[in-house]
Amino acid sequence: MSEMILNVTGMTCQHCVSAVTKALQGVTGVESAEVSLENKQAVVMGDPDPQALVQAVKSEGYEADVKS
Repeated sequence: MSEMILNVTGMTCQHCVSAVTKALQGVTGVESAEVSLENKQAVVMGDPDPQALVQAVKSEGYEADVKS
């Protein structure tokens, strides 16, 4: 299992965090997802496709990219 960090922009409140968390947890291969409004990041554990994670966040109306 690996850890992946995504930069997430557009979140303004806990509802946003909840929506992004739920979207990430729905991606195949995700074991867990922790989203931080303060850090504007999501830490994902598991072996998901990075592009699937970005797409899941974008489908909720936010922007994301995988932090290298």
